[in-house]
Amino acid sequence: MSRFSLGVGLLAVAAGVLAATPAALNERLAAYRASGAGEPSTNRGAELWTRRVPSPEGAPRSCASCHGTDPRQPGRHATTGKAIEPLASSAQSDRFSDPEKVEKWFKRNCTWTWGRECTAQEKGDFLAYLSRL
Repeated sequence: MSRFSLGVGLLAVAAGVLAATPAALNERLAAYRASGAGEPSTNRGAELWTRRVPSPEGAPRSCASCHGTDPRQPGRHATTGKAIEPLASSAQSDRFSDPEKVEKWFKRNCTWTWGRECTAQEKGDFLAYLSRL
């Protein structure tokens, strides 16, 4: 196989991976709208990302507490210190491709951070923000 053929093949694979992500995101956003959410807002998503709320331990928490202020970079869990892969789909193209994982992590992270589950609107806003980066 020539270098050209190999390069074209790798580009095709990369394009296929990147093409799958917007469709998966659009499906999630459509599901949230079907649940009563309005149009997602990247601005609201950015505000939610840094919103600080009191925690049971007393120190305020936000999404950025673990994921960092730049979701394109790796984060670290505030309590356990465990490494967290970047959340932005530009840094990890398959990040939102599995709807079950998306919902699992929204439930877990919203509950840990805010003490409640996120609404469909908040989820849509988060995804709009994270997919814009």
